[in-house]
Amino acid sequence: MKNKCKLFLVFLISGLVLTFSGSYITHCFSNDFTVVQASKRHKSYMRHPISWRKSSETKPYPNLHKVKHLWIRVSLNKNRTYIMSGKHIIYTMYSSGGVYKKINGKRQSLTPTGTYHIQPERGTYFYNAGVGEGAHYYVSWKGNGVYLFHSVPTHQNGKYIVSNADKLGKDVASHGCIHLSIADSKWLYENVPVGTKVIIKQD
Repeated sequence: MKNKCKLFLVFLISGLVLTFSGSYITHCFSNDFTVVQASKRHKSYMRHPISWRKSSETKPYPNLHKVKHLWIRVSLNKNRTYIMSGKHIIYTMYSSGGVYKKINGKRQSLTPTGTYHIQPERGTYFYNAGVGEGAHYYVSWKGNGVYLFHSVPTHQNGKYIVSNADKLGKDVASHGCIHLSIADSKWLYENVPVGTKVIIKQD
């Protein structure tokens, strides 16, 4: 009897070791067995601390000409812009959208939400005297040059407005455009195809 008990304990301990060291955890309740796959932790490539000069991720940019079902998703609340392949995020960029103001009695971002598409207008620099800001590497997504993806803003002399740039990925900061880091805006300017769908949401 003692030998049988010892043998049972050996098998029980061995079973527990195999269970917890594998990628599956087996739960046994009243002879009902449920197999739950252990979640795999995905490595984050996001750059910390945030740099408004460098790429948002430390891994290489994707080749957009090879991406299937390419589109762009912008989250105003999260201050993030996602490069999408179907339902999958393939690259994440720190961004900042429009500041919030009362419009028709409601608090709204100056960045319009909805579905848009990348338009032909793009360039390496502009300056808007009306708002006293310029930026590098712009790409239009609404209004044919009105609403843009572009770098963090500059003064008229081309120097970056550091107080605004420091908000990238942390807070709203624009007059309606989507601010990106210098590196990210340059990459988008050089690579995103005209016609790419852009969806902008609050969340």
